[in-house]
Amino acid sequence: MGAVERKIQARARTPLVALLGNPNCGKTALFNRLTGARQKVANYAGVTVERKEGSFSSPAGRSFRLLDLPGAYSLAAHTPDEAITRDVVAGLRAGEQAPDAVVCVVNATNLRLNLRLVLEVQRLGLPMVLALNMVDVAKKRGIVIDADKLAAELGMPVVETVAVQSGGEKSLLRALDQMPDEAPRTSNALSAIDAISVEDTQHEVRRILDACTSHANDTGNLTEKIDQVVLHPIVGPILLAALMFLVFQAVFSWAALPMEMIKGGVDGVGQWLGAYMGDGMLRSLLVEGILGGVGSVLVFLPQILILFFFILALEDCGYLPRAAFLLDRLMGGVGLSGRAFIPLLSSFACAIPGIMAARTIQNRRDRLVTIMIAPLMTCSARLPVYALIIAAFIPNRDVGGFMNLQGLVLFALYFAGIASAMAVAWVFKRIMGSSAQQPLMMELPSYHWPHLHNLALGLWERAKIFLTRVGTIILTLMVLVWFLSSFPGAPEGATHPAIYYSIAGMIGRGMAVIFEPIGFGWQICIALVPGMAAREVAVGALGTVYALSQSGEALASSLTPIIAQSWTLATALSLLAWYVFAPQCLSTLSVVKRETGGMRWPLIMAFYMFALAYIASFITYRVALSMGG
Repeated sequence: MGAVERKIQARARTPLVALLGNPNCGKTALFNRLTGARQKVANYAGVTVERKEGSFSSPAGRSFRLLDLPGAYSLAAHTPDEAITRDVVAGLRAGEQAPDAVVCVVNATNLRLNLRLVLEVQRLGLPMVLALNMVDVAKKRGIVIDADKLAAELGMPVVETVAVQSGGEKSLLRALDQMPDEAPRTSNALSAIDAISVEDTQHEVRRILDACTSHANDTGNLTEKIDQVVLHPIVGPILLAALMFLVFQAVFSWAALPMEMIKGGVDGVGQWLGAYMGDGMLRSLLVEGILGGVGSVLVFLPQILILFFFILALEDCGYLPRAAFLLDRLMGGVGLSGRAFIPLLSSFACAIPGIMAARTIQNRRDRLVTIMIAPLMTCSARLPVYALIIAAFIPNRDVGGFMNLQGLVLFALYFAGIASAMAVAWVFKRIMGSSAQQPLMMELPSYHWPHLHNLALGLWERAKIFLTRVGTIILTLMVLVWFLSSFPGAPEGATHPAIYYSIAGMIGRGMAVIFEPIGFGWQICIALVPGMAAREVAVGALGTVYALSQSGEALASSLTPIIAQSWTLATALSLLAWYVFAPQCLSTLSVVKRETGGMRWPLIMAFYMFALAYIASFITYRVALSMGG
């Protein structure tokens, strides 16, 4: 038997445990605690629902595979995520192994909501363990839960866990060790779930809670007191706006030092190579193509991580659902639900997870409109372009003694994206026909301090994704841009820079006929082409283009002073306007195709965004010229 066959057989013998629970119950934190870095993320076959699987070993030395199922409130599925969870638990997905056991994770402070799902899964006859998570929070509030009695009422092991604390998973590991290798199970059909009505299920939940829990000494929920301020109809939106404003100020202020360090390191390597390598194509490729291109993108990693830090922290502490509640009425005015807020906020990092997160919106029209406007949120890939142009044309000075002018401009660009998204949603609502606005129903988790372990793991995953893009897609495109910019060489007696005569120069001059009315020269046109594959590549492409079109000291200079000297202010403002609406990268369009089931909506998206970008840039350029820009 070969090594591959033995590995497959060993994997098949390793028990598969599924983690199941409501959103915000700490399920993913428990998954991270158990598996650590031993995780594999992919998509379920045929859909874009994320599939996370990991592995771990128990204290007794038993190996387990752990599947983190999408959050669900019920197995009576209303969203694609819940449908995947239902089908996997019931063993109905082709090519997907049915779990050998299920760990139901519940929020100890909100058992009334969580236990309905537990009772539904129990009717399928699966071996189960109930993980009573967040017991530390429940005890602080004075909520008393008799775990032994709860286990007797449910007929399954009940263990207490604190997923965010080291060692908080030990009781669950002991319970899994006590499960027999071949746990008895029945294979009840999904119809067993509907055999008991929702009303009867909730009645059973209340009976169990009355028998096993006591709220007599509940000191009150600090979350409710905080929400009196955070969810206030006047104070709440003001706090939200101020918070978003501070985030964008921090993106510029906090990132200044690490960006300078990265830039200095890249420049140092480039100077070292330039000093020890003779003139030639290899030196040009390494210094100008790879270091000049990749380095100009890598320098923006600190700003991207700072933005992710705030998004992850706000999500972890429980604030994001409150923001959705606050914006429900505003978004309802343009035909959206407050549920669209979290997908749209996710799109500030990248439109792809934002589009995928729209699956949680039950109404099909609302879900489709959210997908269509998600790319208008200013994703992190735009940030390098914004930062480059702002640094070159906007003075770095204080305004009012506490605000940074560059941060204000960045905030204005983000706001322009949000405002345009709301306007486009309103138009889509009129075109597609309005539907009755559905009331927003979602769980508001308790507030807690963000957990450093989860933040660090989240930031590491995003940094790894960004660096992978730098080392693969962006590196490949930078080498391609260098090649197109280098061949053929300038003819004898040429009066223009060498790049003017290259393949890239020919492409740029051809495109300039279309883009000249909005102030784009052929150098910018060259950068727009690879930017369709990945937006941030546009910065590296500009660096490659301008480095090859300069000589002497200008070659060693940074890109910022080069474009500050080469462009007019009107051109810079026009390019900023272009990137507010810029047509999406190809990977985003492919995800839209998968989510909508065809090419119709991706083509509509590409067309309307290109039209908006061109019109906005044309108006901006002409107005700036008329004002002396």
